[in-house]
Amino acid sequence: MNIKIRQMEKSDVDEVVRLEALSYGEHHWSKESFYNELSNNLAHYYCAVDEENTLLGYAGCWHIFDEAHITTLSVHPDYRKKGVAQNLIFTIVDDCYKNKIKYITLEVRESNIAAISLYEKNGFKSIGTRKNYYQDNNENALIMFTENIWYEKFKSLYNKLCAEYNRQ
Repeated sequence: MNIKIRQMEKSDVDEVVRLEALSYGEHHWSKESFYNELSNNLAHYYCAVDEENTLLGYAGCWHIFDEAHITTLSVHPDYRKKGVAQNLIFTIVDDCYKNKIKYITLEVRESNIAAISLYEKNGFKSIGTRKNYYQDNNENALIMFTENIWYEKFKSLYNKLCAEYNRQ
């Protein structure tokens, strides 16, 4: 499958919200939330699409000083485990390098083992828990951080992953 990552645009929001609802149920972000994010100078949002421009997934992050915070990442259930989320993460990391960001952080549900595994594979480590973080069921969130992405250990891992995914 050919995966293309591009900037999210306002014309993507309806489709993104449909995927958001599919992924997260009734406690998902609204159209207004995405429109606000696309107007936010700190925010960087991306869509993963195929050759026909079908939305496969999306991700977003905020750049705050030398840190990026991944706010959301979702892949359509039909396209999971096909490299979509990995390519979205590659895009976020590349953008962090371009913008001299040092650290990347996120929160993830404790029960989301697949996402936690993906993030750990990409050099994220759990540094704590936010108790009762998710409003729909009061589930805890793991707080995950990368080490400084400019350090050789992270760069080496990143380059290894890029090679595994035949990424230039």
